[in-house]
Amino acid sequence: MTKTNVKLFAEFPEVTTPQWEEKILADLKGKEYEKALVWRTNEGFSVRPYYRAENLEGLGYLDAAPGEFPFVRGNEAGHSWLVRQDIVVTGFAEANKKALEVLGKGVNSLGFIFDCSARPAIEDLQNLLKEICLEAAEINFVCSCRNCDVTGAFTELVKQGPWNKARVTASVNNDPLCVLMLKGRFEEGNEPEAFSQLAEKVKSGSSIPGMRTVGVNGKFFGHSGASVVQELAFSLSMGAEYLTRLTAAGLTPDEAAKAVKFNFSISNNYFLEIARLRAGRYLWAHIVKAFGANIPDSMKMMVHSETGMFNKTVYDPYVNLLRTQTEAMSAALGGAHSITVLPFDALFRDPSEFSERIARNQQILLKEESNIDKVTDAAGGSYYIENLTAALIGQVWKLFLETGDRGGFLAALREGFIQKQISEMAARRDQNLALRRENLLGINQFPNFTETIREERDPMVFQPMDLTVKDAEVETLKPYRSGQHFEALRYRTDQYALTHKRPAAFMLTMGNLAMRKARAQFSCNFFAVAGFEVIDNNGFNSAEEGLAAARDAGAGIIVVCSSDEEYAEILPTLVPLMRKEEILVVAGNPACRPQLEEAGVKNFIHVRSNLLQELTQFQASLTIQS
Repeated sequence: MTKTNVKLFAEFPEVTTPQWEEKILADLKGKEYEKALVWRTNEGFSVRPYYRAENLEGLGYLDAAPGEFPFVRGNEAGHSWLVRQDIVVTGFAEANKKALEVLGKGVNSLGFIFDCSARPAIEDLQNLLKEICLEAAEINFVCSCRNCDVTGAFTELVKQGPWNKARVTASVNNDPLCVLMLKGRFEEGNEPEAFSQLAEKVKSGSSIPGMRTVGVNGKFFGHSGASVVQELAFSLSMGAEYLTRLTAAGLTPDEAAKAVKFNFSISNNYFLEIARLRAGRYLWAHIVKAFGANIPDSMKMMVHSETGMFNKTVYDPYVNLLRTQTEAMSAALGGAHSITVLPFDALFRDPSEFSERIARNQQILLKEESNIDKVTDAAGGSYYIENLTAALIGQVWKLFLETGDRGGFLAALREGFIQKQISEMAARRDQNLALRRENLLGINQFPNFTETIREERDPMVFQPMDLTVKDAEVETLKPYRSGQHFEALRYRTDQYALTHKRPAAFMLTMGNLAMRKARAQFSCNFFAVAGFEVIDNNGFNSAEEGLAAARDAGAGIIVVCSSDEEYAEILPTLVPLMRKEEILVVAGNPACRPQLEEAGVKNFIHVRSNLLQELTQFQASLTIQS
């Protein structure tokens, strides 16, 4: 590829990196460069405040065009993706009716989700797919149970026609390793039988060139709190495990690789998600090649991306629309084969017609209004994204090799290595949320003060998903949502308020105007996270006046908001006036805290407080129970 560098503005002198660094250090005025400007990610690498052309040197894959090995810039020369909508099959005729409806509304990929009781025969699939052109729409079957084997029935259906099987694209989500890591045992009873049955399904489906019969459901790593690096590394390791088992069963590396489809969740980390898909294609292409594959098409990583559940919320659910929009955009720019945008209300109820329409239109907007599908690898050449891609390649490969050193995915899972890595990352992310180092809008930061949930919710909405069976052989992953602990806390308050007066936090503001307003605003946000009523005030002339107003309001929590210096004067006067049932709180962490504690003040809230822990204790003090 010919490289030419043309200056757009020749009249301006070139600025070197040392000159930029010198200017940055001057502007920092003594602040530490690394702390002020370098972002340390959860992925194990740091991100610089800026990148230049020199930072692209040594990235050999930049010379490959879209559609060329190692496919960083995309599997094809063009760029488009399939708009997928999943349908839960409770009845074949009903699911068919809904499928036909959504196909006329912009959807060109269908996902049919079966429960474990389903055993669809050819006749059932004929009813399910009636009047659907299999050459025009991708068909995907999702079921985690061995009883629900669609592979053979669908293959036979396609053979019967009238479709040209060379133009049919489909997938069956056969993923015994995912079943093992979620339930603790293989559905088939034992390891040899699980992989033997999988190999038979792959061989059965191989008569349809566009059919993928092995699913790598990496999304459950993300749903369990894994980082972007962990989700990709363990997914690649799972994919490599399948290649090993399938080639051992007699399939060629090309046949095995062409059967694999990756299902990823999309996180809220916009640029990292774009880079993740690019890095994934690079690494998978090299892994498949190392297995001895010769056909370029078999080295292409097929990815279905789904907006993740980890950062979605039950409270303030319309914010989910903002989350899913940016997530879908990052998956599209990253080069996903197909994308599912989950409806904003899918967490806590059967999605409505309105929410499903909005979810479809979010992708159509990206295609028809933003024209994202008209540009191939729009992120290509970006100094920032190319460096993120390279950094992810390095970190993911390191963890992939570490998993391989333990004997591969299955051995590492049995050992507990994968679960330990993910649980440690999840704990770190939970801690960051509790300390508000990371924000989840409407949940641990800027809650909607007036929002309440009056109707009863399924308790499982606020709990991890535990599918562990009785005789589990391995420790299981338990997918959850990052905000569910906060939401359970708030829901407990809402349910309590149905039969009691809603607990109230009263802002007793005094003294320095700027400090009392800032601390009152902080405290209102703090207590509103738990669903408490917050009562703000303009200010009081004395502690006695403020306390009388708090009692008139019936507040159980009284939050003193002032400056550090004035606390030493206000609190010694206020503490003796407090009643036993009243909870006194100081907003801030003043230098005089030891003296205030000696005077009887027990509660302090500030920017370094563990929000979840503190609010749980306040609920307990108020005897709020679910």
